[in-house]
Amino acid sequence: MGLDILFIKGYTKVLCTGVSIVLFSLLTGCASEPPQLSSSKPVAPQHSKSHHNSHTHKQAYNRPYRVKGKTYYPIASANGYSETGIASWYGSESGSKTSMGSHFSPNGLSAAHKTLPLPSKVRVTNLKNGRSVVLTVNDRGPFKHGRLIDLSHGAAKRIGLQGLTLVKVDYLGNTD
Repeated sequence: MGLDILFIKGYTKVLCTGVSIVLFSLLTGCASEPPQLSSSKPVAPQHSKSHHNSHTHKQAYNRPYRVKGKTYYPIASANGYSETGIASWYGSESGSKTSMGSHFSPNGLSAAHKTLPLPSKVRVTNLKNGRSVVLTVNDRGPFKHGRLIDLSHGAAKRIGLQGLTLVKVDYLGNTD
């Protein structure tokens, strides 16, 4: 009888420790939208995997993460990154936190990107009118199919973006 009680106490302690570790891991990873786990195929990075020594590369917001059943792999170094795609804008999330933990300012000059290292400085050029803006990528997203980047309302206004438009995103450097 005594061994059964010791076994149960030991098992309970191990179980509580394991649950605590899992909860801590879930709470320290950030994404603008809650991750959803599934067995779907990961979305592989499309750019260089070269590493840099920046302390931000090791932060939770620069580690692989899952959203809507897809795994995203933030790139370690975006040197030479230039991509064309569809941009959208967001602004109703005023007061909510970005993936980096800072408060989102709709009228600021910021953006969300699925794989660029956070924080990153980029130039976004509206290919319909040639207007561009330099901003900081400090959030993850957009998680709608076919979209490359989500701009804050302030950044979208600077380049004349209303709704969706084709843009070119050029990496300018790390903001550290």
